[in-house]
Amino acid sequence: MTVITKQPVNPTSHLTPENIEQLGRDLDAIRQSTLDARGEKDAAYIRKVVDVQRKLELGSRAVLTVSILPPAWIAGTIGLSIAKILENMEIGHNVMHGQWDWMRDPKIHSTTWEWDNASTAEAWKHSHNEVHHTYTNIVGKDNDLGYGIMRVDEDQRWAPFHLGQPLWNFINACFFEYGIAAYDLELGKNLAVPKEKRSEKFQADLKKTFAKIRRQAKKDYLIHPALGLPTGSVVPILAANFTANLVRNLWSHSVIMCGHFPEGVETFEKKAIPDNETRGEWYLRQMLGSANISGSKTMHLMTGNLSHQIEHHLFPDLPSSRYAEIAPQVKAVFETYGLSYVEGSLPKQVYSAWHKVVRLSLPNGFLATTTVKNVPQQAALLYKMSTGGRKVRRAAQARLEQTARRMKAASAA
Repeated sequence: MTVITKQPVNPTSHLTPENIEQLGRDLDAIRQSTLDARGEKDAAYIRKVVDVQRKLELGSRAVLTVSILPPAWIAGTIGLSIAKILENMEIGHNVMHGQWDWMRDPKIHSTTWEWDNASTAEAWKHSHNEVHHTYTNIVGKDNDLGYGIMRVDEDQRWAPFHLGQPLWNFINACFFEYGIAAYDLELGKNLAVPKEKRSEKFQADLKKTFAKIRRQAKKDYLIHPALGLPTGSVVPILAANFTANLVRNLWSHSVIMCGHFPEGVETFEKKAIPDNETRGEWYLRQMLGSANISGSKTMHLMTGNLSHQIEHHLFPDLPSSRYAEIAPQVKAVFETYGLSYVEGSLPKQVYSAWHKVVRLSLPNGFLATTTVKNVPQQAALLYKMSTGGRKVRRAAQARLEQTARRMKAASAA
């Protein structure tokens, strides 16, 4: 995942500035034709999804009031998990992007929607719509790239601390909604500032987030369980809500990882991005910094159509239901300009993303130079790098990289 400007072969080196601007015009044409085609069919789609989600959630919560019975617990928990995923992915995420604002329906509008998540809509729209989608995959600018807790590029200096990133990435996945809330608040950065010097905006946003978390907890872990008192279903309802939130968190984390982190997705240096980045250059960065998930219509729906992450990054304000339709046109643009359209099945992309998490938790070249025969020596080297000082780590890193290059050359011969 080395930034493209430091790769041996830059995947955009064959493109002239004129090519890039024409690419931008080609994509603008796709976007405009889709905007012109929006209509009642699109409006009916999102209203149906909202209606189905609400009925599914209410029905599942009703079934769970008798969840002292195992079949009711299983059915209710599955239904509630699906309802929470639909609300967050296909509805909340996309409504707050403004994809349906053109309908002028105050009930399905980015300015009024509040989602079933720990993060407030206001904070999420700033960190996601304004920051992430503007600075997609720029190391040091896009906090969605590793959420500020992971090493995401070979050029980031390795430290023993990074060995734990597979573990804390898994923990983050389990409690993803709270991780997103902390990320939206830039919690680490702001808590590092002395309390008396923290901005009024941060303190106000923190209060709003805590109030949102309390409301969510009250709904899932107090009011709903109380409805199970007459049937003795309080504990099963508590377990069902916890399970549904866990399933939603793991699913949404996996989908987002698959769109941003698999092998083949490029990252960018902050200093390499011009202050006056053109529309074509912005489009090109979105194309290279995203990956898709192939699958069925149901799978696309459950991902909020973020399985079409490339199309979403290019056109975040288009109705999500249109991404599958325009994907072949976008893929044709990739082919015209000799660019790689990164796509794979869900298992493939999940594996690829997690493999990268593990690979980057280790020193550069460590996995590439590890074989069945030299595991003891590699383990000893890793221990030495983890317990030694910076000089020890630098020297060992240089040897690892030299060995990796030698092995690569030998395999190519």
